[in-house]
Amino acid sequence: MTADSTVLVTGGTGTLGRHVLPLLRQAAPGRPLRVLTRSPRPDADGITYVTGDLSTGEHVATAMAGVGTVLHLAGGNKGDDVIATHLVAAAREAGVRHIVHISVIGADRMPMAWFATQRAAEEAITGSGIPWTLLRAAQFHDLVHLMVSKMAKLPLVPAPGMRLEPVDARDVAQRLVELTLGEPAGLVAEMAGPKVYTMDDVVRGYLGATGRRRPVLGLRMPGKAGRAYREGVNLARSARAVHGDRTWEAFLAERVAV
Repeated sequence: MTADSTVLVTGGTGTLGRHVLPLLRQAAPGRPLRVLTRSPRPDADGITYVTGDLSTGEHVATAMAGVGTVLHLAGGNKGDDVIATHLVAAAREAGVRHIVHISVIGADRMPMAWFATQRAAEEAITGSGIPWTLLRAAQFHDLVHLMVSKMAKLPLVPAPGMRLEPVDARDVAQRLVELTLGEPAGLVAEMAGPKVYTMDDVVRGYLGATGRRRPVLGLRMPGKAGRAYREGVNLARSARAVHGDRTWEAFLAERVAV
């Protein structure tokens, strides 16, 4: 084990990170593992927690000292391009040798502001001069569940005319662990779930699983975004695409049971 074999994970306490960390420890039990957080927290379960703020870049390079690989999972509703820029600057200063980044299918094609931000974040990393691996994944079941559960509170549930290919975060986590422990691979095959659903499928599946009775109203999405969704720009298009095993129905069954 070399001095720079340490892996640092950003977003390690989020939806994806909570699945990634135990898998990393299991796959590489002797490899030092750090998690970057904005607020101090005690080390636990063989994981060292270090503080730094990716939104400003403060203390991030110090937290990365001695790190060989960064697995970048941190993200949100806005500012991911700024976060990636700060990450890259700190990684250069710390001498990081590999950045693994999770992005979204359609980052380079969807005509929407959030997707443009994801593309800008990708470009910050791929143009950094540091060897990189980039995985574009479909929307997680967790995000779809959050969206649909809010819509289902309405007396009339909207079902926009779009298709989804949701993937389970646990399947993506397993793929990311493989990529993190491997050599830099550039842009790898996209990852999506095992099935394509209409929004109507997703909504009715949720209503059925939770035992709710609501009328569902199909809607046509307007503009460039609506056209892109109808054309399936957000779906995995490549024959090389990797597909997870867990379906939306299986996820719902687990979530409702919980």
